[in-house]
Amino acid sequence: MPTAPAGTLYRGREGMWSWVAHRVTGVLIFFFLLVHVLDTALVRVSPEAYNAVIGTYQTPIMGLGEAGLVAAIVFHAFNGLRIALVDFWSKGPRYHKAMLWIVLGLFVVTMAGFLPRHLGNVFGGGH
Repeated sequence: MPTAPAGTLYRGREGMWSWVAHRVTGVLIFFFLLVHVLDTALVRVSPEAYNAVIGTYQTPIMGLGEAGLVAAIVFHAFNGLRIALVDFWSKGPRYHKAMLWIVLGLFVVTMAGFLPRHLGNVFGGGH
C-alpha cells in the first residue's frame, strides 16, 4: 500500500475527510442562507405567496431538512474551531486527529440534545 508523502495530513485519512465535510457543510449552509433570504424577501413582493411558501415548510420532510441543516451548522462550527487550532496553534497539526474525535464527540452530544425534541415537534409530539 503506497504511503502519503511526508508532511501531509490528507491523502484519504481523517484530515481529508474532515476537509471534505467542512466544504460540503459550508456549501449547504450557503445555499440555505440564499433560499432563506429569497423566501424572506418574498413577503415584500406578495404576502400570499410568502404564506404559501412558508406553509410548504411545515411538513415532516422539511422538518428532517431542518435537522440536517442544524447538523451541518453544528459540524461546521466545531470543525471550524478545530481548523483554526490546527492552523494557528503550534501543536495543532500534532493533535489534529484527537481534535477531530473531540469534534465528533461534541457533534454527537449536541445532536443528541437537539434531535429528540425537534423530531418530536416535527412528527406531532410537541406544540
